[in-house]
Amino acid sequence: MNRIFSGIQPSGNLQLGNYLGAIRNWARMQDSHECIYCVVDLHAITVPQDPAELRRATREVAAGVIAGGVDPDRSVIFVQSQAPEHAELAWILNCVARLGWLNRMTQFKDKAGADRDGATVGLYTYPVLQAADVLAYKATDVPVGEDQKQHIELARDIAQAFNSMFDTDFFPLPEPRIQPEAARIMSLRDGTRKMSKSDPSDYSRINMTDGADLIARKIRRAKTDPAPLPDHAEALEGRPEARNLVTIYAALAEVSQETVVERFAGKGFGIFKSELADLAVAVLGPIGEEMQRLMAAPDEVDAILGRGNARAREISGPIIRAAQDIVGFHRA
Repeated sequence: MNRIFSGIQPSGNLQLGNYLGAIRNWARMQDSHECIYCVVDLHAITVPQDPAELRRATREVAAGVIAGGVDPDRSVIFVQSQAPEHAELAWILNCVARLGWLNRMTQFKDKAGADRDGATVGLYTYPVLQAADVLAYKATDVPVGEDQKQHIELARDIAQAFNSMFDTDFFPLPEPRIQPEAARIMSLRDGTRKMSKSDPSDYSRINMTDGADLIARKIRRAKTDPAPLPDHAEALEGRPEARNLVTIYAALAEVSQETVVERFAGKGFGIFKSELADLAVAVLGPIGEEMQRLMAAPDEVDAILGRGNARAREISGPIIRAAQDIVGFHRA
């Protein structure tokens, strides 16, 4: 059975795009893969964090993953900083990776902006830690959004370089599994921008913790255009808000966009939004209720994460020790 590794940052406010683009797919992969899922708080501190908020958000994200269908008895769910093997392997891989490879990483350029000299070293070497996350478990598949594909390609380069440097086939070359839905769920206020948990407007997104009334209200207030829905999906071109709501409906109902527009062809958005709200409440309502329950039971969440951490280290520990032996570290 192939092994999945993926992570999610503890930045709080999990929203519809996180569920459709990552968490729902994570839950489904449990049927066909050995799954390891991580709340990546080491990655989070590459930018300034409030310590109390980081701890709260870590529990919240874990609760969202569990409420979204990831079974802690079938999958490993843990917090990155509690498994020191990640940082230990990252240093070894820092001594394998090349500056030229990191200089090509577009996400650093985007996040650092014009003030690159003011960015942290951690932000620069973020992709090496990401490679360590994956290779510490010899994961074969990594579900990611399109924006992270370059980082997994770097992880493959680093694994190959390690194997070549030490004349071994120790690390497998992980394959990126692109999750297309993640890139297509856009803001409810601006159909040209991705739905984001960091958007200052709460009405730009549907949070996983939103209650039924709030979900319905946000959908009713979602930006649209005055034209009715077309009778074929191609006609949504140039109508970003209309396309976004059709995309959300199709993703929640697990049907094609073509099926959605055929059903609602010629109808106004009043009718469409009403049915979309009912669908969103039906799908997300139980998830939000369970997530709220877990957030009110921090000891339960911590116990799950503690068990997951022990299981993660059972897997990664021998792999890291073997990597240290290959490098030539002394063991007394």
